[in-house]
Amino acid sequence: MKTCSICKAEFDENAPRSLYGEAGEWLAGELWKDAGELCESCLENRARLSMMYNHEFNT
Repeated sequence: MKTCSICKAEFDENAPRSLYGEAGEWLAGELWKDAGELCESCLENRARLSMMYNHEFNT
């Protein structure tokens, strides 16, 4: 179990990801450089917010 660097919740880094979770994981690795440090909920929220506000990634 790891602790999320944003919300401080414990999470299993090997748990299956949702589609939004996978997108958030990509953003964590490519944009924010914090891959492996966020829980599923924070990854999903990051992906949703990026779709709304980071239009340069919506191609």
